[in-house]
Amino acid sequence: MSDEWRVDREGIHIDRELADEIAIEEDLDANIEGPYRFPSPERRRASGWVFVVTAIIALLTIEGGWPVAVGLGLLAMWMFSSSWPLNLDEHQALARAASVVDFPIGHASASVRFQGWRSRPRWSVLLYSATEPPDRRALVLVDAVSGEVADLPYVEAISAP
Repeated sequence: MSDEWRVDREGIHIDRELADEIAIEEDLDANIEGPYRFPSPERRRASGWVFVVTAIIALLTIEGGWPVAVGLGLLAMWMFSSSWPLNLDEHQALARAASVVDFPIGHASASVRFQGWRSRPRWSVLLYSATEPPDRRALVLVDAVSGEVADLPYVEAISAP
């Protein structure tokens, strides 16, 4: 293994100079640090307003444009109905998930996913026990709008390697 690359408990590390030299994309570059906020699905409302304006323009400028306007209006209604507010960030979701399992938490991660035809956001939180190596892990689904645990947590034992 190269001296420029190393793998340890923290993950894969690439020296800053090498990352710049091979032009690693910013999304994949672990050397970039700072606060990150997942964008809220409420931004879909902007697309809904674009559909509303386009529907009005179609009605005013296209002779017999009412089918186009109705279709765009339906799309706008769907965009408005699926623009949920993201009331819980990943830190709050991790805290909520940790409160429903019966073991001390070590490593944890959260990712957002969307449920149903209206795309309601949910955090999928993966928790590992604080033992070294971890002996249990859990998957907890937390509703990102209400903050409620969406389902029973899935907990399993991890066998030692």
